[in-house]
Amino acid sequence: MIKLFKYFKWWYYPLIILIVGLVYLQVDFDLKLVDYMRVIVTLVGQAGQTGESQTSEILRNGLEMLGYSLVSILATIIVYYISARIGANFVKDLRKRLFDKIDGFSLEEINQFSTSSLITRSTNDITQVQMVTIILLRLAVTAPITAIRAILKITNIDITLTMPVIYGVIAVVFMISLIFIFVTPKFKVMQALNDELNLVTRENLTGLRVVRAHNAERYEQSKFEKTNTKLTGVNLFVNRAMQMMMPGMQLVMNSVSLAVTWVGASLIFNNQLGSNPLEGIGIQSQFSIYGFQILFSFMMLTMLFIMVPRGAVSGRRIYEVLSTVPKIKDIEHPLEIPTDVKTTITFDNVCFKYPGANECVLENITFEAKAGETVAFIGSTGSGKSTIINLIPRFYDVTSGEIKINGVNIKDVKQSDLLDQIGYVPQKGLLFSGTIESNLKLGKQHATEVEIHEALDIAQAKNFVSRLDNGLQSEVAQGGKNFSGGQRQRLCIARAIVKDPQIYIFDDSFSALDYNTDRALRSALKVKTDHAINFIVAQRIGTILNADRIIVLDKGRAVGIGTHKELLEQNQVYQEMAYSQLSKEELLDATK
Repeated sequence: MIKLFKYFKWWYYPLIILIVGLVYLQVDFDLKLVDYMRVIVTLVGQAGQTGESQTSEILRNGLEMLGYSLVSILATIIVYYISARIGANFVKDLRKRLFDKIDGFSLEEINQFSTSSLITRSTNDITQVQMVTIILLRLAVTAPITAIRAILKITNIDITLTMPVIYGVIAVVFMISLIFIFVTPKFKVMQALNDELNLVTRENLTGLRVVRAHNAERYEQSKFEKTNTKLTGVNLFVNRAMQMMMPGMQLVMNSVSLAVTWVGASLIFNNQLGSNPLEGIGIQSQFSIYGFQILFSFMMLTMLFIMVPRGAVSGRRIYEVLSTVPKIKDIEHPLEIPTDVKTTITFDNVCFKYPGANECVLENITFEAKAGETVAFIGSTGSGKSTIINLIPRFYDVTSGEIKINGVNIKDVKQSDLLDQIGYVPQKGLLFSGTIESNLKLGKQHATEVEIHEALDIAQAKNFVSRLDNGLQSEVAQGGKNFSGGQRQRLCIARAIVKDPQIYIFDDSFSALDYNTDRALRSALKVKTDHAINFIVAQRIGTILNADRIIVLDKGRAVGIGTHKELLEQNQVYQEMAYSQLSKEELLDATK
């Protein structure tokens, strides 16, 4: 938690100093009120003894008390306002830093923390840190100042009356320490269970159709119930332990009050408190209030002990993310991508294995792709097709070997420059909440309406978009759930076309299209992208028949590179895949 305070802005510190000054002023005035009460009690006693009216003196003291009270209230309001502003602004900045950090993570870091945990850290943990920051600014200053000033006051009055208060403080500290030891470890468990609950809930909502299709509601409910029961159990333990504080504090405070009254009465009876019994009663009343304030200060510290451990756990979880150094980052002095030559992508003996894996999923991949060429990857499931595609935009970095763009290693150029060259269409058509237009402009914010309509036309999406009531301004639900799979894929392809990049990556992006739409889209796409490199990952032979180069993958190795005709004649792996999908006549027609 303390490490997060390094993100405090400079202007927070003058405000914190102001808070300390205002709190000191508030405490000083509150304690003065107690002194005035002693004076008033004494004046009332004198009036009863002497028969002389003390009204004017009592009123004067009362008005002074009122003035001190108003200043104390004003100081408290200002302290609460400033602490709330600091807490809100600090968390706002922290939340942005966290979002930006996560946004810069590679897939390795995302998998390291898990999506559900990152969501919890960005929401629940941030809220805990905000609450703790505000409480620290208010109570961590007020409680110690009040306790120290009040203790100094009572020790200067009478040491005998001080003893019950000291015993009460010792009892409170012991009780807090006992609860702190048993409860603090549970806060870490609670946050971990929040992650797990978030995971189960998110998984159920994302896969709702599958769950219903398999009539698996009870199975999902049991998973949720199991995690929910664990979290509830830990919450109950923590809350029960914390609830013990309140009756314990009340017991201690009432005991101290009773002890002060009994000791004070004994001292007054023996003429050992004040110059006369009336002054003794005033001192006793003053002492009781001081004792109450001391114990109340420790009660406020109790709240710190409740909130700070949980906030500290949340703070550590947030700092873990903020202190994580992404494995993929720009070098100190990046090179420029040459623009005076036609675009080329070169794989030079590339090998790759996932973090923590013992074996490479890609081995010795070597090929070159030039502008105007279409390079296709095909292979069985798990052969490494999508992995190769993910290496080009540096979603992962190669384990050994090099990938070069225009002769420069992609590790040596800025990621933003590299990604500006790429139009990526993922395997799963993913759209963002907003409108169709905002989605299509994702890679090119200043795209014209003509460019957008041209891209929709090429992607075979113009017809269904034009039929929508609001056209380009039609709403898109989160993930594009209000469109079919084929429609989402075509909109994603249109989004890449609008960007007009030098490198197109289609990661099995035609799988949801029917054969006629697929063929029409690829024909139109070939004309539009004749200046660029096209990388296509496909399961269907029909999608890649006309590729300039087809790379056949098998268990992470390139077992064949050539055209459809060459591979059909020479490569057994390709032949098996081809004949399992199309007839000999269809395949022979494609080679003509």
